[in-house]
Amino acid sequence: MTIFDANEYNLHDLTRTYSTKVAGYSDSIAKDLDRDGWNAKWLNMYSHAGTHMDAPHHFGITPQTIDQLPLASFMGKAHMVRLHDVSEKQIITIADLGSVSSRFQAGDSLLIRTDWSKKFGKSSYRNMLPRIGSELANWCVEKKVKILGVEPPSVADVNDMTEVTEIHRILLGGNVIIIEGLINLDQIKRDDIFIMALPIKIKNGDGAPARVIAFEKK
Repeated sequence: MTIFDANEYNLHDLTRTYSTKVAGYSDSIAKDLDRDGWNAKWLNMYSHAGTHMDAPHHFGITPQTIDQLPLASFMGKAHMVRLHDVSEKQIITIADLGSVSSRFQAGDSLLIRTDWSKKFGKSSYRNMLPRIGSELANWCVEKKVKILGVEPPSVADVNDMTEVTEIHRILLGGNVIIIEGLINLDQIKRDDIFIMALPIKIKNGDGAPARVIAFEKK
């Protein structure tokens, strides 16, 4: 019995490749093919570097860590929200969801396209990012959003700890999975897709890098 036929979908990798260009990541040679018989690296990584998922433990909402999140939390139907002309430090509101807000069903997920990932490598990528407003964050909780995925490295202004704490506590406290640092959302043409986001299973992890894939029906 065929449960899933990949040929029926366009698959999109929404994960940034880890390299020394990603803040919080570095690597070094552990083994060399010529010297040791195989290649291997030591990886040094901040738990919220690159494309990553937050756990409630990240802001002390609950003791739940990344390894304790149920597998069902990592996949499901998602709606694309396209904000083509987003401005620096723009607060994203319910109104920005457009028609998605009316057809959204509890347990669905949201991916917000801002094309902010294209600013990667510039100071504005981190310091001028568009962010989720408290109104929208509370809406996500009320509507039981499963996953909220964004392109910037955070859902809130990383230079404002009050805002960062407030938005994360609203979302994580309302059982909304947060994924930050997405890429390639511009490749997705359909409004409704299926996503899978699998974080590294780190014991007692406050967050972890995640491989995020979008399944777009052909």
